Amino acid sequence: MAPSAVIELRCYGPLNDFLPLALRGRSFRRRLFGTPAVKDVIEAAGIPHPEVEVVLVNGTAVPFGHRLAPGDRVAVYPPFRSLDLDAVVRADPRRVTGGEPQFVLDGHLGRLAAYLRLAGFDTLYRRDAEDDGLARLAADGRILLTRDIGLLKRSAVVRGAFVRSDRPADQLVETFRRFDLATAVRPFARCLRCNRLLEPVEREAVRDLVPTRVYREQAAFRRCPQCGGLFWRGSHVARMARLLERTLRAAAGPDCKPLQ
Repeated sequence: MAPSAVIELRCYGPLNDFLPLALRGRSFRRRLFGTPAVKDVIEAAGIPHPEVEVVLVNGTAVPFGHRLAPGDRVAVYPPFRSLDLDAVVRADPRRVTGGEPQFVLDGHLGRLAAYLRLAGFDTLYRRDAEDDGLARLAADGRILLTRDIGLLKRSAVVRGAFVRSDRPADQLVETFRRFDLATAVRPFARCLRCNRLLEPVEREAVRDLVPTRVYREQAAFRRCPQCGGLFWRGSHVARMARLLERTLRAAAGPDCKPLQ
């Protein structure tokens, strides 16, 4: 079937990462077959829909299901902090940003999962997790973090992000910036292995469970209710605290704004 029409498409800010170099930071044309939904055209151009916050068609904000017509001009925007989402139509009306964020990570992001738990965020992770299971968890409201663009394009995924860096510390900064996590940090509240919230335990109850030196030096202990692991403020806590401090400083840097 011959293409019936074209539209003009432009992507802003970090959405350009998903485009060929020749198309970044400029308007380009896409051929239409019929009257496709704007979400289908955006993803056909290479951009996973969870990376998109607002879509303007001829200057008006529309949801992903909006049908395109010949000659439409489409502008696609990523999330950015200065945007008043109460004043525009979200691309995906299912997205709800209230409440504490909960994450699910693919099998390539184990260190990032540990860092997010360290910061106190509910983070599901299994190294052998299958894509279908990850998509189901994302459909239930968790934010999917992945290095797999194809997984992020699944229609079940409501909120998510493609993790660009391959360095875990930088991945943590990316995630803090993208989801504005700085004010929700609760350091050392979760088990790094099980993800469960830690519970205080009577000091006397762990006397025979920890080294004598540790018992003598530490005033408080906490236990994971799932795996039974014991936690105290050892030297590793200072190292982890420095990691969080660096992350918070870096995440407070300049926000990504749409290109002008």
